[in-house]
Amino acid sequence: MTTSRPGVDQDPPPIWTPSPSVLDTATIEHFRHWAADRYGLTLPDYHALHAWSVTDLEQFWGGVWEYFDIRADTPGERVLADASMPGARWFPGARLNYADQILRHGGRPGAAVIDEAEPGGPAAGTLSWSELRRQVGAVAHTLRELGVEQGDRVVGYMPDIPEAVVAFLAAASIGAVWSVCGQEYSAPAAAARLGQLDPVVLIAADGYRYGGRRHDRRDAVARLRTDLPGLRATVMVPRLGLVPDASAGIIPWAEASAGDHPPAPVPVAFDHPLWVLFSSGTTGKPKGIVHGHGGVLLEHLKQIGLHCDLGAGDTYLGYTSPSWMMWNFQVAVLLVGASLVCYDGSPSHPAPDTLWALASRHRTAVLQTSPAYLRSCEQSGVRPAAHHDLSRLRSLRVTGAVLPPSSSHWAARELGPHVAISSGSGGTDVVSGFAGSVPTLPIRAGELAAPCLGVALEAWDPHGRSVRGEVGELVITKPMPSMPLAFWDDPDGSRYRSSYFDTYPGVWRHGDWITVTSRGSVIMHGRSDATLNRNGVRMGSADIYQVVEQLPGIAESMVIGVEQADGGYWMPLFVVLAHGAELTPELERTITTAISEGASPRHVPDEIIAVPGIPHTLTGKKLEVPVKRILQGAVPGDVLDPRSVNNPESLDTYVRVAQAHRTRRGR
Repeated sequence: MTTSRPGVDQDPPPIWTPSPSVLDTATIEHFRHWAADRYGLTLPDYHALHAWSVTDLEQFWGGVWEYFDIRADTPGERVLADASMPGARWFPGARLNYADQILRHGGRPGAAVIDEAEPGGPAAGTLSWSELRRQVGAVAHTLRELGVEQGDRVVGYMPDIPEAVVAFLAAASIGAVWSVCGQEYSAPAAAARLGQLDPVVLIAADGYRYGGRRHDRRDAVARLRTDLPGLRATVMVPRLGLVPDASAGIIPWAEASAGDHPPAPVPVAFDHPLWVLFSSGTTGKPKGIVHGHGGVLLEHLKQIGLHCDLGAGDTYLGYTSPSWMMWNFQVAVLLVGASLVCYDGSPSHPAPDTLWALASRHRTAVLQTSPAYLRSCEQSGVRPAAHHDLSRLRSLRVTGAVLPPSSSHWAARELGPHVAISSGSGGTDVVSGFAGSVPTLPIRAGELAAPCLGVALEAWDPHGRSVRGEVGELVITKPMPSMPLAFWDDPDGSRYRSSYFDTYPGVWRHGDWITVTSRGSVIMHGRSDATLNRNGVRMGSADIYQVVEQLPGIAESMVIGVEQADGGYWMPLFVVLAHGAELTPELERTITTAISEGASPRHVPDEIIAVPGIPHTLTGKKLEVPVKRILQGAVPGDVLDPRSVNNPESLDTYVRVAQAHRTRRGR
């Protein structure tokens, strides 16, 4: 089988290069020199540092523990007692608490968590470090009074607000297990996830704001309470100022968070469950992914402190929902004493540059957003640095999908040389990144600078051989501390093993096509389970999206490769047109020419079809695999749960397309 490799052999110039001051002050540089001195190593650059981090796992992760001065009630007997995957045993005997690492900053001056909302919402406010500590202690006290014990589940149904952070830390501090859904999820969709956990306490908001509208979620909360029969209590946050039914037995947030009850985080085992995150659930029952206190703590300190280069005095602003792992990730900025901005609203309301305005207002050091938001800013004529003071911004981090090179170049032009435009790739599975930016490495459009420290990332061919300069499966050959402890309700571990370890026993297969370049950078090509495969030539859908979605007149696209029963192969490209655009023969020629020149002639689709919408998961990922199944004749309800789709009505279009295609083929 051959492999298509558009642009891999080229050596594009960097869009960002670290300045001498960055090289002098980056925490990762300080860590490199510290590690070299501490262990008597020769570590001349990042690549040497990374090689050490995946060669001597015990020394590296023990070094991360020591460097960040992790507070533990009992130290571990050793760093890694068993390196098997799955089943690696990290720091056996260690006892600590994730929340303790944040609450230790309680005496720090300034804001810990900043509350922002759309106009009409609560006035911007802050939780100081001392007030964060007080509220966490108070809510932990309330949970104990409700009989919550170690291992019990406490769940949230809230937007991205400070109360969600407090609730999580309170639950973690007493050894309870946290899980949360954003309120964009319907009550049945939230129950399909949270209901698996048999939670004892629900902490919910009365609603949220988005796009200039108030979304009253009191009825959804009532439905969710009914669907969670094991609940002992519900606590309500008055985000919209609405009054709950007095007869419903709901505890107001003001009551739950009142009083002075100093927090006393309970030391738990390194692998004690911290939270349960859920998969998208598009192809069946959402999988509950369990992560542990110690593994998440180590991984997030490494990622936030070294790769994001955040520390005390910095501010982080991310646009996310509590339904997405990036919410869990952003809470980790508190581990290093940085401030967190929570934003309840649309990134484009009341104006397309809303996020940039917030970044300016709070003198943000790191801004996290999505490729879609950057594309919308470019199309709307937004001039971020020209109209806002972004002098404190050091890094624009783009997550959720591959950032097209055109958007990278636009952001680099607009923000200037002092802002690193960085993409990353990881997943809910490890609640972190596999590859991404490094403060001391140059960044090239369409590439991730390098694998992250401690991540033994390789591209493997179908025979399990590591390859460079060509497309392969993204695999992780050695354990990471934040790999799942287990899947929820998977007593024999069969679902966990089949999700990652069936293809290459003992090696994590993530399900992405990547290329590791000769420079050590990483190029993402899309999901391997949605691979385009024309006549034995594998191609990534991301290579097409990066070309098509920069064209005038195209708002979004999705390409599907469909193997047909008679041995044929059909590769349609679906496009959502920008407002006022039409799919004329001229635009079709523009699209096919751009794909042929920007990717390869093999990437040119069999036909181009205008559709009103592209279906996504509730966290924004394109549903390529379910749509492929629909185009092969499957009934939508058999291949995905409509409650996990942000626009389920769009699926009807693909059913009609499939029927029309079969009719044309005489089937």
